Amino acid sequence: MKTRMKELRARHGMTQEELARKVGVRRETILFIESGKYNPSLKLAFGIAKALHSKVEDVFTPEKKDFPRSE
Repeated sequence: MKTRMKELRARHGMTQEELARKVGVRRETILFIESGKYNPSLKLAFGIAKALHSKVEDVFTPEKKDFPRSE
């Protein structure tokens, strides 16, 4: 999943630690999401979007590989 978290955090002058505190996770979780190593749950994705004053679809964009291939 692609994410604009880092860009949006910077726009709001927010560190990974500050965002993590706002959404109730560890800073490493934010780091892993931003680096594409972890996809957040829906609850966390919506919490992050709210903390960044954005819509979830403006923060996260699914990639083709995120969808199972139908035959």
